[in-house]
Amino acid sequence: MNVDLFDFALPPERIALYPASPRDSARMLVLDGDATRDQRVSDLPAALRAGDLLVFNDTRVIPAQLEGVRGEARIGATLHKREGTRRWRAFIRNAKRLRDGDVIDFGAGVSATARDRAEDGSFALDFAGDEPVELLLERAGTMPLPPYIAQKRGVTEKDADDYQTMFAQEPGAVAAPTAALHFTPGLLDSLAAAGIEHATLTLHVGAGTFLPVKAEDTVDHKMHAEWGRIDAATADRLNAVKARGGRVIAVGTTSLRLIESAAGEDGVIRPFEGDTAIFITPGYRFRGIHGLMTNFHLPRSTLFMLVSALMGLDRMQAAYAHAIANAYRFYSYGDASLLLPERPA
Repeated sequence: MNVDLFDFALPPERIALYPASPRDSARMLVLDGDATRDQRVSDLPAALRAGDLLVFNDTRVIPAQLEGVRGEARIGATLHKREGTRRWRAFIRNAKRLRDGDVIDFGAGVSATARDRAEDGSFALDFAGDEPVELLLERAGTMPLPPYIAQKRGVTEKDADDYQTMFAQEPGAVAAPTAALHFTPGLLDSLAAAGIEHATLTLHVGAGTFLPVKAEDTVDHKMHAEWGRIDAATADRLNAVKARGGRVIAVGTTSLRLIESAAGEDGVIRPFEGDTAIFITPGYRFRGIHGLMTNFHLPRSTLFMLVSALMGLDRMQAAYAHAIANAYRFYSYGDASLLLPERPA
C-alpha cells in the first residue's frame, strides 16, 4: 500500500510533553464497532465486559541513551537490541566519524568498541569490563525519551518514573510500552471488581519503533526485530478466555504484535520465545486478539498502519481527525484510544 495513505496533518501543539496526572485521568477515545465515545481512562471498567482480559507488556526501560567521544568527535548512541552478554546493537549519531574497531568513551568508566556496521548505519557496541552492562548503563546512560519529546524539553529526573509502567519487571526495553503508562493500582482494582482479568508478557521494545517509514510502499519497509516471550501458562490463560467467549484486549501495540506472532492460523496462542519482526498493515487477519488499547501515533508510522489494519483506514483517519479537533494529546505521554472492532478476531 502507498504510505501516503497513512498521512495526516498533526498540529505540533497536540504532542504531549508530559503525562497526565494522575495517570488514569488521561482522555480515552473509544471506538466500539461503529460508535465513537469521548471518555477517560478511569472509565475503562465500564467500557469493557466481565470476562475480558487485558494483556500488558512487563518490559522495563533501561537508560539506553549514551553520549560519548571518540577522539575529538562527539558520538551519540541509542541501544536498541541486545545481541550478546556484552553486545548491543545501537543507532549512532555522527556515525560518519566512527569506524569498525573504534573505542567510544561514554564517561563514568564506561566504554565500548564499535563493530559490524550494518546497512542502516547502526553498529554493534561491545562494552568493556566485567560489570553487567545494565550497571554500566545506570552510571552513564539516560532515559531514552522519544526524540519528539526530548528535543523539545530535554530529559528530567522525573522521567525515570514517568516513562516506566507499573508492570515494568524485565529490563531490556529502550522505549516504554506507552499504553500501559495510563494504569494505576486503583484502576487495576476497579477492573478486577468489574470481572476483568489481566496477564503479562514480555516484549523488549526497540528504538526502531521511532523510525519513520521512508519507503513509498509498505512492502518495501523493513521492521527491526524485537525479542519477546509468552510462557506456556500465559498462553493457556489467553486461550481459555477466548474459549469461554471472553475478549483478549492487548494493552499497547507491543503486546498485540507479540500475541499475533504467537497465534496460529487456528487462532490458538502458543508459547513463544525469540525475535519477531511482524509488520501489520490493512488486509492482515487478526488471530489472537479482539481489541487494542493504545495511544495516538505518528503520521505515516507502522503503528498507525497497525491500528488501521484493526479498525479500517477510513475509520482511523476519521477518528484521528476527531481527536485532533477535540484537543486530544498525542504520542508517548498523550491520551489513549480503545479500539474494539465488530468483527471477531
